[in-house]
Amino acid sequence: MAIGLRADVLRPSDSERADRVTYVELFFDLVFVFGLTQLGAYLYEHQTPLGALEGTIMVCALWWAWVSTTWVTNWLDPVRVPVRVAVIVLASVAFVMSAAIAEAFGDRAWTFALAYIVLKLGRAVFMVWATARHERQVSREFGNVLVWALAASVLWVVGALLPLPAQLPFWAAALGLELTGSILGYPVPGRGRMEIGRWDVSGPHIAERTALFVLIALGEGLLVTGFAFVAEESSPERIVAVATAFVAAAACWWIYFDHGERIGSEAIEAAEASGRLARTAYSWVHLLIVGGIVLLGVGDKEMLGHPHEQSVAAVSTVLGGPLLFLGGTVLFRRVLERRWMRAQLAGIGGILVLAAATPWLEPLGTGVLAALVLTATAVGESVERMRRRAPKGG
Repeated sequence: MAIGLRADVLRPSDSERADRVTYVELFFDLVFVFGLTQLGAYLYEHQTPLGALEGTIMVCALWWAWVSTTWVTNWLDPVRVPVRVAVIVLASVAFVMSAAIAEAFGDRAWTFALAYIVLKLGRAVFMVWATARHERQVSREFGNVLVWALAASVLWVVGALLPLPAQLPFWAAALGLELTGSILGYPVPGRGRMEIGRWDVSGPHIAERTALFVLIALGEGLLVTGFAFVAEESSPERIVAVATAFVAAAACWWIYFDHGERIGSEAIEAAEASGRLARTAYSWVHLLIVGGIVLLGVGDKEMLGHPHEQSVAAVSTVLGGPLLFLGGTVLFRRVLERRWMRAQLAGIGGILVLAAATPWLEPLGTGVLAALVLTATAVGESVERMRRRAPKGG
């Protein structure tokens, strides 16, 4: 007897729905606004080396939860009722996981771990069931994903059972196992591995979905910064800080959306191994971009709260966000275009020069100069792009 969903819920390749981002996917993204807010608040309250490691674990888990579900809706059609219901159920689990972030390394470790486990196991089980009758190879490959997810789940559970000093390495090992599986193609003895180069990927869909998440992350940062600004009395320093936060966010938007967002769709559609290219550019490299935006928001709050109190933590947040963002975007463009963006490399150099000068700067001054570096990078990239497009004289 055949097992699996009777209806074919794969995205149709011969209609406008092939590349469309649906409203239920946007609803799923809204949950992660809450998750990013919780994550930024945690990082701001735990500006220590241990807090940085814990924050890294959580941003990786949050990103992996989002991007893995995005891959599922790249294959399946969210217009179909079973897929729509699955996405809403996964959103509810992601909401629980987001709510547990503040105490993920404390009283709510179990809640965070179980929500993450249910999210990834439920996603894999649904994918196996939904494709079993219509795309058996896809169903078989996601069976391999399920095996690796079960193995990683053991590490998540053990970590939640143990006290904090042991919790962190177990959860780091769980994420490392998932990353290893993705790199290797989730091999399982007797079942083979995923042939990622054969993945049939909708370039416009994955590019638009990820771009919308980047936009959400930028908006969340401005939202939190705005709330922090209006919660206290205005002062010249706070006005400069909030203006700087807006300029930095606008510059990041320009750097990402001026050209890189569109070229991602085109590069994936033109690639022979589109699945491998999309996985590298969007599943892996975008983690740096999103992490940089989250840290940028933490740096904005640091400027607002302690504009004159320079410290290692302040330097790490105020400059770490721009550095991660620029590093991620330059790698993103390198993967897609096979060349290094000179403006962004210069921006990275500018941030490193600022880092060397921080002993003579305050957090507010550091943030202002970092925003100017981001703005110069945005202008430089646009100028470089226009020069490449300009007709050559002859």
